[in-house]
Amino acid sequence: MGIPLSLFLIAGGAILAFAVTDTSSAVDIQAVGWILMATGLFGVLLSLVLWDTWAGGGFWRRGPDPYDTRRYDEAPTRAGRAPRRPPRP
Repeated sequence: MGIPLSLFLIAGGAILAFAVTDTSSAVDIQAVGWILMATGLFGVLLSLVLWDTWAGGGFWRRGPDPYDTRRYDEAPTRAGRAPRRPPRP
């Protein structure tokens, strides 16, 4: 759902629960406001728990570097250097 949509649900629910004084014969507007606020709060908490990284999107890369100019057979070793190739005959 995301944090912006959750905040929108909380704001809309607060308006319905606290600012609207009109009544409806079919729907309890205050109850709808409280339900929207609870849904928005659940969305914010779920977004924070499932947040991938606190640095934001794209800061920590998980895949290969797209700007890496080495070929695939020149993968770095544990020391961080590319392995030496055997001399060609």
